[in-house]
Amino acid sequence: MKEAFISNSMNIIKKYYPDYSEVKLAELRYGLLGLYLLITKSIIIFAIAYFLGIFKELLIFTLIYNLIRLPSFGIHASKSWICLVASTSVFILSAYLSSKIIIPINFKIILGIIGIILIHKNSPADTAKKPIVSPKRRLVYKIISTIVAIIFVVCSIIIDNNLLSNAFILALLIQCVITAPTTYKICGETYDNYKNYRP
Repeated sequence: MKEAFISNSMNIIKKYYPDYSEVKLAELRYGLLGLYLLITKSIIIFAIAYFLGIFKELLIFTLIYNLIRLPSFGIHASKSWICLVASTSVFILSAYLSSKIIIPINFKIILGIIGIILIHKNSPADTAKKPIVSPKRRLVYKIISTIVAIIFVVCSIIIDNNLLSNAFILALLIQCVITAPTTYKICGETYDNYKNYRP
């Protein structure tokens, strides 16, 4: 199914854009692969959440998490099945905990400060397949990531709704792990890939 989707999509692109270079086509193929994995992974995760009765919680957590994920990036699993298992475990558990646990505000403040520092230090965390080589882009992403992290902490502190408050702080903490050099090392992935980029 995956190969058929990518192959058919690439044939259409080549038909309508015959002048695209091999580099451009490779980039598009990588993007299509990511799109396919995102769609199939989302269907499976949300189906599980619906079965467990936490569909709304997962939807809220996913929307919040992607706000910090987009500018700060982070590690990607080397294999699609690893990504599926890890994503399902993390998202389902986070959605469940967001609606169930109560985190004292003092603890949220401490976790939030740590989260802001780590996001500022480690973002954007690129990958070997998609290094962020432009210094200007890296600076912009770092600034946006830090601002979003600060907003997350403020929202977590001032919002009375327990689900939303927890979702903001848990999403921030998860992204701290996703962008951490230690996580890359444990998973056998290279960090600061832009430093090794050779055009």
